[in-house]
This record gives sequence, structure tokens and C-alpha cells, in this order.
Amino acid sequence: INQSDLGKKAGVSRQTISLIERGDYSPSVTLALKLAKIFQVKVEDIFSYVEGNEDDE
Repeated sequence: INQSDLGKKAGVSRQTISLIERGDYSPSVTLALKLAKIFQVKVEDIFSYVEGNEDDE
């Protein structure tokens, strides 16, 4: 699936999908739930967390 199609399915722009992929934007819970449903994964899988990453504090 490309960014444009994913954005349409999730109700957001291609740019938003691009920002999420690059790690420059964290999706809202609502958007994360939509993405999890589209990809048939747990919502926890949408969020990536690197232990010890001080940039997130």
C-alpha cells in the first residue's frame, strides 16, 4: 500500500503518513487505532519506542 492510499483509508493526508513513517509525528490514539485496523495489528505495534531515547522526554 502506498502513502496516498493509506492516507485515504485512514482519513489523513499522504504528508501525515510520511511524517509518521519518518518518526517526525506521533499519531493520535484515534489514528493509531485506524492504522492498526488497516494493518491488522495491535495498536501497540503502531507506536515504536526505543528505550533510553532522551529525545522523547
